Amino acid sequence: MSKDYGPVTVLSEVSLDIFPGEIHAIIGENGAGKSTFMRLLSGYAEPTAGALAIAGQKVSFSKPEHAQQAGIVLVHQEILLADGLTVAENLFLGRELMRKGMVDDRTMRRLATEKLAQLGCHVKPNALVRDIALADRQLVQIARALLDDYKLVIFDEPTAVLTGDEVERLLTIIQQLKEQGAAVLYISHRLDEVQRLADKVSVLRDGKLVGTYPGNGLSQMDMARLMVGRDLAALYPEKRVDVSREPSLEVRGLVVPGYAKDISFTARKGEILGFAGMIGAGRTEVFEGIMGLRAASGSVTLDGKPIDIRSPRAAMDAGIGYLTEDRKGKGLLLHERLAPNLTLSALSRFHPGLMMHRAREQTALIDAIDAYDIRLKTLGVNAGQLSGGNQQKLLLAKVLMTSPLLVVIDEPTRGIDIANKAQIYAFIHRLVVEGRTCIVISSEMQELIGICDRILVMREGRITGEVSGETMTEHEIALLATSNVTTADTQGGKT
Repeated sequence: MSKDYGPVTVLSEVSLDIFPGEIHAIIGENGAGKSTFMRLLSGYAEPTAGALAIAGQKVSFSKPEHAQQAGIVLVHQEILLADGLTVAENLFLGRELMRKGMVDDRTMRRLATEKLAQLGCHVKPNALVRDIALADRQLVQIARALLDDYKLVIFDEPTAVLTGDEVERLLTIIQQLKEQGAAVLYISHRLDEVQRLADKVSVLRDGKLVGTYPGNGLSQMDMARLMVGRDLAALYPEKRVDVSREPSLEVRGLVVPGYAKDISFTARKGEILGFAGMIGAGRTEVFEGIMGLRAASGSVTLDGKPIDIRSPRAAMDAGIGYLTEDRKGKGLLLHERLAPNLTLSALSRFHPGLMMHRAREQTALIDAIDAYDIRLKTLGVNAGQLSGGNQQKLLLAKVLMTSPLLVVIDEPTRGIDIANKAQIYAFIHRLVVEGRTCIVISSEMQELIGICDRILVMREGRITGEVSGETMTEHEIALLATSNVTTADTQGGKT
């Protein structure tokens, strides 16, 4: 299979055999061609050259419906649901159940509840998609795909927005699909999942197939080396031992109605402070409250100066930068060019009068591309045409255009490959070396342990404890995130 877009070849002569009852993982850096390959298999794009056969019979798909009829279903990386419809309506959209000439809403709601329960998702079938959490939206999307009759199920980064129980339940479902005789094609940047699941691993690099290997024959470092074509240095930067004790951000008695209550903590100058917890613990909502993106009350000061938390502009002007967890939905304008995306938060620097200073904006873009290693074929692309890792680096550059004293980064490496992860960690390390303070919210406990000086753990809208030094372990974090214990309990031996 090959795919060209104009003069650009994004996939070149990739050949692959996928067998029933097998989990076949596809790995590669952002931009390696993984998603393009999936789109060809599932009818969202047609190959420039090459052929596809199912059970020895050649097939071709000009649209996704043809692939679905042949038994190929794709669970997208992006959330492709109708926000204004209910969960049940989304599951059955385009294939509504009918009874006596009327849409059978009752049966659709019942079946939606049953299918979602299999995935460990308990949202109400009549809830609007716009009102449910991002992780639940992904589970709804997976449930929608699994309603079809399938021979091959393609998962494109299915756990990128899931944590804890949701991930475990999904991996169990994938194993069940295998046992039922389905073929599973699994794309993920989480190499631990690949190592755990895959019977075979195929590696793509620069649109070409590097090779296919037995899943039990590759370590995570082997996979990383094959993906990038070289040995990687240490994933996490070496931690500093000279972290300041001087306060930077001080939060006292913060309340975000419906999400968090009595939140008090201090982030120190030059420190990387982590926030851990399960989906729904309130981590993101706390910082959306601090940024004025949600209604909130309480005391917030930065370097001793009070912040008006009712306005995002006031928070940015005070020196706080916020990198959202949802780069596609809230962070970037995907259909706009790179320069407007970069400068949107710092427009005052680029229009000294009534008109934008385009030359200055273009210079800033070129500098950002160099400083953050944003890889692209031409400056004329839209943000949505960048790979996930390069979108994340563009978003980080955008946030730092305001020269913040403190940077909050929510899910810094969601959906990006291991090489880009290492770069993002290096950028975060550089921020604190320069004297800024960084707060990292992440669903990956090992990520927090690898880069943070301290970690605060949240459960059900409250901070349940802090870990640092020798207590900074996955066990301690998981205990504080899921049990009715506090730091005092764990240190007092009650565990």
